[in-house]
Amino acid sequence: MEEVKTQVILENTNLITNSFTISNSTSKKKKKKTTSNEKISETVKDESDKDPLIQQINNGKAELKTVEDDEEEEEGEVNGSEEGEICEYKNDNLQRITNEEKRYLDRMHYENYNELRRAAEVHRQVRKYAQKTIKPGMTMIEICESIENGTRTLIEENGLEAGIGFPTGCSLNHCAAHYTPNSGDKTVLQYDDVYSAFTLTFNPVYDKLKEAVKDATNTGIREAGIDVRLCDIGAAIQEVMESYEVEINGKTHQVKPIRNLNGHSIRPYQIHAGKSVPIVKGGDQTKMEEGESFAIETFGSTGKGYVHEDGECSHYAKRHDIGHVPLRVTKAKSLLNSINKHFGTLPFCRRYLDRVGETKYILALKNLVDSGIVESYPPLVDIKGSYTAQFEHTLILRPTCKEVVSRGEDY
Repeated sequence: MEEVKTQVILENTNLITNSFTISNSTSKKKKKKTTSNEKISETVKDESDKDPLIQQINNGKAELKTVEDDEEEEEGEVNGSEEGEICEYKNDNLQRITNEEKRYLDRMHYENYNELRRAAEVHRQVRKYAQKTIKPGMTMIEICESIENGTRTLIEENGLEAGIGFPTGCSLNHCAAHYTPNSGDKTVLQYDDVYSAFTLTFNPVYDKLKEAVKDATNTGIREAGIDVRLCDIGAAIQEVMESYEVEINGKTHQVKPIRNLNGHSIRPYQIHAGKSVPIVKGGDQTKMEEGESFAIETFGSTGKGYVHEDGECSHYAKRHDIGHVPLRVTKAKSLLNSINKHFGTLPFCRRYLDRVGETKYILALKNLVDSGIVESYPPLVDIKGSYTAQFEHTLILRPTCKEVVSRGEDY
């Protein structure tokens, strides 16, 4: 049985540690008009000052709770033994829930499930923290480092045994995926931005956009199951998402699924494990199988519903199927050793290289990409002026039932 290491392979969530309450720059001598950003900042600060989870995380006292620990769970601790949302299969697979053979197979994979549940609990707590603390006026680097430090704290980071499984996704507005700030990025979150990490907004004008994508993701989860064709899931997702409209600045937009973005299967240390879950009709007729794990994620847009690469690259990953490739550049060899040590085949970003002490590595990184050892993943954007949203859950197709491990009170 293949062991699943504890990795937060739940994209777009990695958070926490330093408190970011940006004080208002009002003067006692001259009264200044309060902006939308400042109003949000004041509200979030008041809430965060009272929240025990946020206080524990900011003080570095949040702890993991092991599966064997029988003590009562407290806020700020992680209990990896609790199941996620359990959904029975449909039709011919309904009998699996009581089938003795399938129940035996379930018990055989108990430890693997708990590893995923543990990561999922970190994901939920980080998500909760993010929703309470992220606010307009923060830089994207502040947001990401907060998320990542919190994830490292809660998961009890330990090299490739436990840690962050994917760079913090913080794509904004028309950028749908694969953006995280590189060092020196001065981008500041604004009140009117759509922050596409489980998607976070401050202006209620975008509520229908979020509702459409959330509904589409839940539809994908509901349709997923053993022996279900991937194309059928895509068709159901598209039908639901396109039933929504959103009015922005007096113009009505149909919410469109971004047809060249997909959900995907997940395996240990392989975030995209070979199967894609489309979000439009007409896709792959391959079926889901017992024992597989999937990221069911949907992307909606007010633009064309199609993304292309644009902007400075931040995301990279070593190819999992690459053999030995001779390298002549000494710095490239050294950088590859560092990537193997710290990330293996898990995706990473430039800030993560900075964090492990790598310097002046841009040309060496390009050499690894050009040599086919490392893949680069530039930001994926729709047309400028459009807005994109994304919601995602991770599920396991257990022998007896479908478990949505990342389900929380928020969605």
